Amino acid sequence: MAKKISTVFFCQKCGYESSKWMGQCPGCKEWNTLVEETVNKTPHMGMGVGGAAGTASVSAGRRVRAVPTILSEVSVRQEDKLSTNIGELDRVLGGGIVQGSLTLVGGDPGIGKSTLLLQVCWNLSNNGHKVLYISGEESLTQIKMRADRIGDFSAQMLLLCETNLDEIAEVIRSQKPEAVVIDSIQTMYSENVSAAPGSVSQVRESTGILLQLAKGLGVSIFIVGHVTKEGTVAGPRVLEHMVDTVLYFEGDRHASYRILRGVKNRFGSTNEIGVFEMQEQGLTEVKNASEYMLNGRPENASGSVAACTMEGTRPLLVEIQALVCRSNFGIPRRQTTGTDFNRVNLLMAVLEKRSGVQLASCDAYVNITGGLKLVEPAIDLGIVIAVLSSFKNHALSPKLAAFGEVGLSGEVRAVSMARQRVAEAEKLGFDTCILPFVCAEDCRKNHSGGGIKIIGVKTVQDVMEKLF
Repeated sequence: MAKKISTVFFCQKCGYESSKWMGQCPGCKEWNTLVEETVNKTPHMGMGVGGAAGTASVSAGRRVRAVPTILSEVSVRQEDKLSTNIGELDRVLGGGIVQGSLTLVGGDPGIGKSTLLLQVCWNLSNNGHKVLYISGEESLTQIKMRADRIGDFSAQMLLLCETNLDEIAEVIRSQKPEAVVIDSIQTMYSENVSAAPGSVSQVRESTGILLQLAKGLGVSIFIVGHVTKEGTVAGPRVLEHMVDTVLYFEGDRHASYRILRGVKNRFGSTNEIGVFEMQEQGLTEVKNASEYMLNGRPENASGSVAACTMEGTRPLLVEIQALVCRSNFGIPRRQTTGTDFNRVNLLMAVLEKRSGVQLASCDAYVNITGGLKLVEPAIDLGIVIAVLSSFKNHALSPKLAAFGEVGLSGEVRAVSMARQRVAEAEKLGFDTCILPFVCAEDCRKNHSGGGIKIIGVKTVQDVMEKLF
């Protein structure tokens, strides 16, 4: 049957398909995201009930119809999760690798995506699990040189350098591995699509083929994806919708730490993070992330306070630093690192309006140390205390921790999982915790250790009276 070649336009953000170019995508409302690509469409016989082919199939008894299932009759069994022997990665994955899952790992070039997955392959193969590592970017020699830094691999570890998905599918069906790594999805192509590798249609078609292999054969597949300058995986947004789990590497690739964040997980909680440190042998997991983030805190320095945030189900203590000084310009300068710029401006406006602190003529710089990007409102109180400490040049106790959301009226509102936050602060040796008043009583009732002083505050004015 002859192939029909046509030209379509795909949105690089959401995968919306159009027969003509448009400045704004109707799907995601983004501008200048539609790109032109040629696709091959093979005409096939229709299977509708009214068509001849459909009638013939029904009469011959070969037509298979979908039958709905009663929900109460569906049996649920606990999926056996395969441990990677890397505790931080297992936490982010929701306890381990689920059979037949499709996981997307994204991050900046050189941040450690391939290194981490090679360490996973090393652990699985040494435990007797058959693993297939498929690379479309490196040769066998390059992979071997990188693998020698990790350790000696067993015979269960297989390598393949190939970009044709038809060939890859045949190898997976014949070798029957338990886990497969695809590095990277932007280099893979299917002969059924005439577009170049890395294009929107090729990435979508390649992910669809891998999804069928994972679900049909019960193989756990990891996909490495390149990211754009905005920090999202290159290709259509539908790529993230198709996979089961999406993991992102964060942090500066020139720094020693790496943060692995789960932004989507069908088998566990989202926004879980794993902290790793880059060493000569590869990525080493950081057991106590809070202690690691607070390492190197300055003593007797104003503008520094420890705040407790929740990353998924994990309480994490981070240092918030603020520097407030008089401005020499007509318009004061404000700058933030690791948190929302507009949120910091809002909190400073609340301090000036509700507490009379004159910050309108001051430059302000706020930094979340450790390379984390925090958006949880519970760090509001920590930012407020750090700004006040720097403005008044008053050093706080290094054993003081704080958390709570600050409203526009200056009130300190309750946050979730307050007990877990207090317990994490006490575990790391903090002796005082500033938290919302409505959470303080509950924490005192359920806190039997007595090693930490719990102070509840209702407004930012209360914070100023108790600390300054």
